Amino acid sequence: VTQFKVPANFKSLLDKQVVGPSTEDLSESDFPVQSFQPKVQMPFKRLPGQNPRKVEVERRRRLYLTFDIAELLTSKGIDSNQLMPRHYDPDNMPPIEKTKDSVFPIYLPLKVFDNDEFDCRTPEEWISLGLEPGSSDRKPVPGKALLPTDDVLGHEDPKSQELIYEWIDVGVLDYDKETDLYLVHKTDEKGLVRDEEGEPILNGGITPEG
Repeated sequence: VTQFKVPANFKSLLDKQVVGPSTEDLSESDFPVQSFQPKVQMPFKRLPGQNPRKVEVERRRRLYLTFDIAELLTSKGIDSNQLMPRHYDPDNMPPIEKTKDSVFPIYLPLKVFDNDEFDCRTPEEWISLGLEPGSSDRKPVPGKALLPTDDVLGHEDPKSQELIYEWIDVGVLDYDKETDLYLVHKTDEKGLVRDEEGEPILNGGITPEG
């Protein structure tokens, strides 16, 4: 048995080592990893000739990341800003030539046309994706919401003619079963869901003090 001896040119040997970029995801996120995984109806034990479950989940995750609801609606000729009903203003009615055969303004809310028959998860299941194994805190779940760009005016008068609605990245914090509404929070420029003090929002924003 001999004692390990450090070479005299140990530092120069380290400088010659060329290490490639790491494949580890070093980006900071307030969303759990499992909240990005699609639901796959496949057995956990692979049958001969079938793809492994993990491969199918990863393929669908990458496929779904290529979809953008704003681009899909635009490709169908739908203006997302026109999806939200506004106050009826007879003095500023656009001429028939500009309404594209639609004489009456939009007045029905989107929830009238909502259909959840083909949803792969219930709202409770979507919210539960924020629970990480071994943790009692529920993190937000990533999503997109059609929200006004002006938060102040949007809270005061959601049907104002001056508002511009866009699909915005949000974190889903909670779900109200009685009203069938979600509580969401816009992400910041880094894609994080933080409160006014810069802390992550957990458990729908409910603190131990209430």
